[in-house]
Amino acid sequence: MLEILDYAFMQRALLAAVLVGITAPAVGIYLVQRRQAIMGDGIGHVALTGVALGFLTGANPVWTAVAVSALGAILMELIRWYGKTRGDLALAMLFYGGMAGGVLLINLSPTGSNANLTTYLFGSITTVSPEDVVAISLLAAFVVLITLGLRRQLFAVCQDEEFARVTGLPVRTLNLLLAVTAAVTVTVAMRVVGLLLVSALMVVPVAAAQQATRGFAMTLALAIAIGVVVTLSGTVFSFYKNVPPGASIVVLAIGVFAVITALAAPLAKRRAQRAAEAEERCTLRDDVLV
Repeated sequence: MLEILDYAFMQRALLAAVLVGITAPAVGIYLVQRRQAIMGDGIGHVALTGVALGFLTGANPVWTAVAVSALGAILMELIRWYGKTRGDLALAMLFYGGMAGGVLLINLSPTGSNANLTTYLFGSITTVSPEDVVAISLLAAFVVLITLGLRRQLFAVCQDEEFARVTGLPVRTLNLLLAVTAAVTVTVAMRVVGLLLVSALMVVPVAAAQQATRGFAMTLALAIAIGVVVTLSGTVFSFYKNVPPGASIVVLAIGVFAVITALAAPLAKRRAQRAAEAEERCTLRDDVLV
């Protein structure tokens, strides 16, 4: 098992997997809370144009993807505020335009190819370079700083924007910051999970954690733990079976969700029964006192 650490590319891939396992659920919990679970998928479509732009200009695709996806995320927020009845159509055009633009630019690039495109769409453990590790580490540090350092403010905005606005929080600024953080998370994860599957890693660990925990802090902690376990396990599995790591990671995450849901359902039922019995005892006691 430990022989995989003899390979430098696996050392980089496992480090990137840990960072992805931390950052994706850390952002995803806010997106799930505000019912924007699909946002990561849309940003992934837009980020593809950034990747292709990197190939076309000779720049590091990670940084160009950060710039383009952050711009796309800001546009999504602006559409959400001002789009009204045409908002869904504008978002669809942004998503599909991002994907089409990426495919077009990567084929125009002298260094781009369908093989390169596949590694970004579905992840590839062999393509994580030392430069990618530096970029991913810096971006992951930014994501953790925002999602944990501003967790109370972000939680308040995602829970109830109107209440957060009344309390004096800069709601629009926090929404834009969360959108940009989600975009950064997509670029952090694209080397390991892939742009088409990163949204699942932002959502599924959070959904699994919600089945077994109560309270924001416990859900966040368990979601991150699940994220790290499935990203590491999926990366190792992909090494031995020669399959895309993104698919392995997402399948494992869904499997964890199914197991936790199956185990949590009887416990939730017993808790509900105990709560009902306690309420009934309180009602009987009140009747006797009366």
